[in-house]
Amino acid sequence: MDLLAQRYHVLAPDSYGSGKTAEWPSDRVIRLQDEIDLLEPVFARIGESFVLVGHSYGAAIALLAALRYPRRVRALVLYEPTLFAVVDTRQSPPNGVDGIRNVVLAAGAALDTGDQDLAARHFIDFWMGSGSWEATPAQRKPSITGSVANVRRWAHALFTEPTPVEAFATLDVPVLYMIGEDSPESAHAVARVLLPVLSRVEVIRFPGLGHMAPVTHPEVVNAEIVRFLGEV
Repeated sequence: MDLLAQRYHVLAPDSYGSGKTAEWPSDRVIRLQDEIDLLEPVFARIGESFVLVGHSYGAAIALLAALRYPRRVRALVLYEPTLFAVVDTRQSPPNGVDGIRNVVLAAGAALDTGDQDLAARHFIDFWMGSGSWEATPAQRKPSITGSVANVRRWAHALFTEPTPVEAFATLDVPVLYMIGEDSPESAHAVARVLLPVLSRVEVIRFPGLGHMAPVTHPEVVNAEIVRFLGEV
């Protein structure tokens, strides 16, 4: 945001249960479309057109928001959208997203026993590599364990999204799709399904980086975002 704010008006909304946004206020299981509904006041404030920048769950939301607002979204910047449903639709399990599917089951089982620390370990070590949770500074752990309580909700939204992959072929906007070469297969499997249908996509692959590169190597990822937006 510091880099982009020199040239752009930048807004960073929090999804449900994140940052300063309240938890999902319904007994109905959340959908990705509900997250877009939450953002509608933000989009109204932005003006006639805007660019969406998203990572992981946020990138999946950005893709679907672009379908809802095709005349307003000018470009998309995505780091490994985790839209797992497109993989399951293309090929029934077992498939490339079984890794995260199994992690959600393990984390959910830990939550059922009240062990939030173990649930966070399953989730963080999957996305960042074995031992990452152990290496996480103690002062950062409470916020992460609190958010991992939503892991089943996130998974349900990502695995049950009904939008067919062919719908994304209608996106007539420049897309920057970033991939960490060391990311788990679950992220790469989604990319293999989405990339062939995106008509105006530029792919950047980062050697030696993983799914959490926007956090672990922000200077590398941010430089590509700034370059891309300057070009489009």
